[in-house]
Amino acid sequence: MIDDDAPVLAISEAAALAGMHPQTLRQYDRLGLVSPRRAVGRGRRYSRRDVGRLLQIQHLSQDEGINLAGIKRILELERQVEFLTGAVEKLYAHVETGRRVFTAGAAGDVVVAPRGRRPRRESGDRASLVLWRPPFDPRH
Repeated sequence: MIDDDAPVLAISEAAALAGMHPQTLRQYDRLGLVSPRRAVGRGRRYSRRDVGRLLQIQHLSQDEGINLAGIKRILELERQVEFLTGAVEKLYAHVETGRRVFTAGAAGDVVVAPRGRRPRRESGDRASLVLWRPPFDPRH
């Protein structure tokens, strides 16, 4: 099995696979669009996933006409959507129809509270407990 995240490609190899000049990859690294890992000698090492991202950037730039700042924002939003989707999936994994209560922790994170017990308050907290019932999910 090949690890898509393994940093095995030198900049020249990644550039050739993506059909780009190595200097373009360096610029994308400086802009934070694709951030390869560094080898011991500080050389950039790209993964297959990085090459896929380079191809996505190329498509957005050349085919869709989006500038680099717009592409950076799109990539950031895609990462955020992936993170939030994972968080929602974790919440659904904890839900057993009407048997779990979720509350907000002190830092604003979602905490599973045992049924029938209030979450522990920090001193001086003025909080309320909100009952959340998941919407109908056809997957379950």
